[in-house]
Amino acid sequence: MPPVVILSEEPIQIAPTVFKTGEGAEAQFLGVVRGMEDEKTISGIDYSAYLPMAEKMLQNLVERGQHEHGPHRVFIQHRLGFVAAEQPSILIQVRTKHSAESFDLCRWYLKEIKTSVPIWKRAVFVD
Repeated sequence: MPPVVILSEEPIQIAPTVFKTGEGAEAQFLGVVRGMEDEKTISGIDYSAYLPMAEKMLQNLVERGQHEHGPHRVFIQHRLGFVAAEQPSILIQVRTKHSAESFDLCRWYLKEIKTSVPIWKRAVFVD
């Protein structure tokens, strides 16, 4: 699993875990559209992005992660377009030697994506 970053309208499919020699842990975050936004029922969320910029920023984020946190493998997929309630909108998988590193990096990637990558969301309310 070389660093992979996918921004697409394709549904998230979770592949089986295959470890390389020396890897002992994988942390995974799967974010799902909740079905509620500001205490109101939604049918889903419409995600949009300026694709060239968002892809470049995600690639830079992965490079920064490698530089600042040492070698690891990472896979990130973020859905674009309409994602229905109860469907996955983001998947982050991080593989490292040790469990603590995987958990920390998975949380770090999620925080950085939410705060620095230009992906916008618009809730689609039921009424």
